[in-house]
Amino acid sequence: MKIVASCLCGSVRISCGTPAGPAAYCHCEDCRRCTGSAFTVSLPFRADGFRVISGETDSFTKVADSGHELTRHFCPNCGSPLYTSSPKHPDLVYVKAGTLDNSALVQPAYQSWCQSKVAWSTIGIGLPSYSKGRT
Repeated sequence: MKIVASCLCGSVRISCGTPAGPAAYCHCEDCRRCTGSAFTVSLPFRADGFRVISGETDSFTKVADSGHELTRHFCPNCGSPLYTSSPKHPDLVYVKAGTLDNSALVQPAYQSWCQSKVAWSTIGIGLPSYSKGRT
């Protein structure tokens, strides 16, 4: 099965290659800030089968709370976060789950950096829900 991902505007397309493990939630402050949400969900892929097949990406590198350098790659057009790479794991790239064309591939197996988890990251069972936007 060919696994493909893309940004919001569609200018960047990625051929992901082979998954190298399960998806995971990360609640660290950096992931919250780069997604603008309560956490990120990413899926690791082997770097040797991963490639950007169209468009260009931009990147931002920072030392994370773990002490390891992380480079976050994103679309310079629409700003969509796409994947993360690190010299600590040069054989892997971590693709943002929301960019995958086939969302059924995403089945998170664990959560990390739960000490940084925000209280509002859990959606309350009784919260009003709408199949589309609230009118």
